[in-house]
Amino acid sequence: MAKADKKGKKADINVLYKKSIRDNPQAVSNPISRFQQKRAIKKQYISTRYGKGSKTAQTTSTTAKSALKKGADTVSKSAAAIAKNPKVLLILLALFLLITVISGVVSSCSVMFQGAMSSMVSTSYTSENEELIAANDDYTALETALQKQIDNIERDYPNYDEYRYDLATIGHDPHQLASYLTALLQYFKASEVQGELQRVFEKQYKLTLTETIEVRYRTETRTDSEGNSYTVEVPYDYYILNVKLTNNSINTVANSLLTPEQLEMYNVYLQTKGNKPLLFGGGSMDGSPSTDLSGVEFVNGERQGNQNIVDIALSQVGNVGGQPYWSWYGFDSRVEWCACFVSWVLNQAGYSEPKFAACQNQGVPYFSSKGRWANRGYQDIAPGDVIFFDWQGDGHSDHVGIVIGTDGNRVYTIEGNSGDACKIRDYDLNSSVIMGYGLMN
Repeated sequence: MAKADKKGKKADINVLYKKSIRDNPQAVSNPISRFQQKRAIKKQYISTRYGKGSKTAQTTSTTAKSALKKGADTVSKSAAAIAKNPKVLLILLALFLLITVISGVVSSCSVMFQGAMSSMVSTSYTSENEELIAANDDYTALETALQKQIDNIERDYPNYDEYRYDLATIGHDPHQLASYLTALLQYFKASEVQGELQRVFEKQYKLTLTETIEVRYRTETRTDSEGNSYTVEVPYDYYILNVKLTNNSINTVANSLLTPEQLEMYNVYLQTKGNKPLLFGGGSMDGSPSTDLSGVEFVNGERQGNQNIVDIALSQVGNVGGQPYWSWYGFDSRVEWCACFVSWVLNQAGYSEPKFAACQNQGVPYFSSKGRWANRGYQDIAPGDVIFFDWQGDGHSDHVGIVIGTDGNRVYTIEGNSGDACKIRDYDLNSSVIMGYGLMN
C-alpha cells in the first residue's frame, strides 16, 4: 500500500508540475526556479492530500492502527523468542552497531555532497552560456563603436591646427561583466539587458573633447612706403582639440551600482569565474609540462615568417600568472591573458597591430578583415604566425598562441595562459581543436 501510494503521489505531483510549466513558463526559467517551483507544488500537494481532516489522512490513520496492533503482537512474540537465546541477542546488537556506523558514514557523505552541490550552484553563472556570450559580444560592439568614433575624430572635427590625445585602453574583463549582470539580475537573456549594458558602458568610459585656443606669433615680411623691407611678429589663434578617454573598469562600476548584498555575490562570481573559467576564451586548462623540442626537425615552407617573434615568445616560457602582459594591455587586474600575451609579443617585435584581448571578437575579425586568415589544414604556416583554437568545436575561438613551426605532421606553438603559464605545446596539423591561423607575413 505504501509503495503504491508513493508511486501515485509522484505521478500526481509530476502532472501538477507540468500544468504549472504550461500556465506559467516564466516561473521555471532556470534550474533553481524549477527546483523551487516543484518543491512548492509537492508541499502544497502533501498538505492538501495528507493534511489533518483529509480523507487520505483518515484512511491512513485507520490502516496504521490496524497495522500497528498486528505489528505489536508480532514484535512481542519475537522479543520473547530472542530473550530465550542470548547469542541471537548479541548478534542483533552487533548488527545494530554496524548499521549505525554505516548510516553515519553515508549521512556524512550525503551532507558533504549536498554542501558541495549547493556551493557549486551558488557560485555559478545562472544564465545560459549562449546568453552570457551574446551579452559580452554586445558590450564589445559598444567598445568597437567607441574606437571607431575616436579613429574618425580628425575627419569629424576638421580645421584644427593640432589634435592632442590622452586615451585609456578600450577593453573589459568578460567575467567582470558576467559577474555584474548575474549578481544584479541572477538569470537573464542578452536581449533583456541592452539598457543595462548601455548604463554600465556609460559609467565605464568617458570621452571628452575640449577646444583650446593659444595665441601664437608668426614672422611676416613687410615693405614700408619707401620700399624698405622689415619683419614683424603677427599674433594669430592656434586651435587645438584635446581628446581624452578614461576607463573606470567594470569592477569600479560594480562597486558604485550594486547593493552590499549584490556586491558580495559579484565578488564570489568573480573569484570563481562562475565555475566557467574558459567560457569567454582566453586560456587552456592543460597543466602538463611544456613540449620538449629537442630532436624536432622543422620544415620550412614558402613563406619566410618572422623568427624574431618566436624568439621573444620563447624567452617568456615559464612565466606564471600573465604579468606583465595583462597590465601592459591596460587591465588593472588579472584576466584570461593568452591574447594579451600574443599582443605583447607582437608589440615587442615591432608590430603595433594586431592588439587584442579577445580571440573571437577581436583577434579573428582583425586577420579576416585584412585578408590574412587561413583555416585549419593550411599547409604553409610559418614561424611567428598566430594560431587560434576552438576547444568546443562550436566555431567560437577559445584560445590563441604563436606558431614556432611544423615538422610536417605536427605544429609547435608557444601559448600564454596554458594552465596559467607560458608553455610550448604541439598538435596534429589536422587537429579538430585548431580553428585557423592569423598570417603575420
